[in-house]
Amino acid sequence: MTTTAHIRYLQRQAIDVARWDACIERSANRLIYGFHFYLDHLTSGQWAALVLEDYKAVMPLTWRRKWGVTYLCQPAFTQQTGIFFTEPISHDSINSFLGILTRHYRFAEIYLNYASGLPTLRIHDNLILPLERPYPQLEARYKKDLVRNLRLAARSGLTYTPDIDLDTAIEAYRSQYAARHPAIRPEDYSRFRKLCLHLQPKGQLILRAAFAGDQLQATALLVRDASRLYLLQSTTLPAGRMTGANHFLIDQLIREWAGSGLTLDFEGSDIRGIAYFYANFGALREPYFFYRHNHLPWPWRLLKS
Repeated sequence: MTTTAHIRYLQRQAIDVARWDACIERSANRLIYGFHFYLDHLTSGQWAALVLEDYKAVMPLTWRRKWGVTYLCQPAFTQQTGIFFTEPISHDSINSFLGILTRHYRFAEIYLNYASGLPTLRIHDNLILPLERPYPQLEARYKKDLVRNLRLAARSGLTYTPDIDLDTAIEAYRSQYAARHPAIRPEDYSRFRKLCLHLQPKGQLILRAAFAGDQLQATALLVRDASRLYLLQSTTLPAGRMTGANHFLIDQLIREWAGSGLTLDFEGSDIRGIAYFYANFGALREPYFFYRHNHLPWPWRLLKS
């Protein structure tokens, strides 16, 4: 059992990033969102942490400040954080981490990763597809609806290409989905772009597109680590909705990375239609958790109730 006495609260500048990243690297529930460079880029360094003993388990605390109140919130393009651990932790240990949050932050709305939740917390859906098998075996699990849409795409003469630049992919996503994601601010896109530029020379940024002739139909922006491909932005242009471009693009990604041993992380979704789309590829459900507390003084408590 973990006691709160063994958990330290550290500001960003006090964190030993080498030990931090080593903990994330060794974690059974490793996700790219937990590495210090990812957090630094997408929060501009505005994060603190809870650290168990000598970095045996860590929990990033991504914060903002408004009206003089510092609170926890989830950064854009960071689906889930929570506790990352090198040895299994119990529900009591998770409660110990969460209990400390209330000492430092009066308000919190964050997402805990798939392995650090509690039965009492609200569940959100993520879908993943392990890519250990050869493509024919993965394709054999495709649903009938998907197979029909791939036939449509084949008749549309689509081509799959890596010849797309970063700004084209990001702007396609923003132009199509900004209204759907109003909480993503212009500065969030700027920070995300800088993260991608950091990852690109390391071979961790993957950009793919579907074209019909010279007309862009769909784009996919992924980042990768040692175990996963994260589909951070998937965009279908208006013309691509008539050609099955997104079905084609995801199928080609699976074909390209089949047998790699990586896991394709679709990053969602709670939206029924999107979840159905990814499930058609044989994706598996991997839930994560929403954590919230509100200890704000009145009347702010009412505003955030």
